[in-house]
Amino acid sequence: MRNRIRELRKSANLSQKELATLCSVSRQTINAIENNKYDPTLQLAFSIAAVLNTTVDELFISDSD
Repeated sequence: MRNRIRELRKSANLSQKELATLCSVSRQTINAIENNKYDPTLQLAFSIAAVLNTTVDELFISDSD
């Protein structure tokens, strides 16, 4: 499973720092999630989805897709 957070964040014209601030986490956390080195909690995934105006399902895609 991989995520589309970087792609969606850039489409929203947000920096990692801006997204992190809006989600109350560090920029390093957003970086780690975008690079598939850290899986966000469900609460954080919902927060990211809300900020990016999408659903959690749209944030994550299966490697088989």
